[in-house]
Amino acid sequence: MNAQLMIQPSSFIDAGIQIKPIRGLFLFKFSDDLQARLESLNEKKSESSLTPDEEMELTGILELDRIFTLLNAKVIAESA
Repeated sequence: MNAQLMIQPSSFIDAGIQIKPIRGLFLFKFSDDLQARLESLNEKKSESSLTPDEEMELTGILELDRIFTLLNAKVIAESA
């Protein structure tokens, strides 16, 4: 099995995370800067031009995105 390296998702918390009210619920969202970075890295990936460091960064951001999706789904389900 090949271990996948990534930048720890927690490293994005200070500057890249927001909690915003959406339809009366407070949900986790990426800051505009982190969202733009994610889009930039995804574009570079589609062009096959990511550096190894960028690949690790993208992996960390995507893991954080999965965590937020699960947390936000839990918040929404518990509010119903």
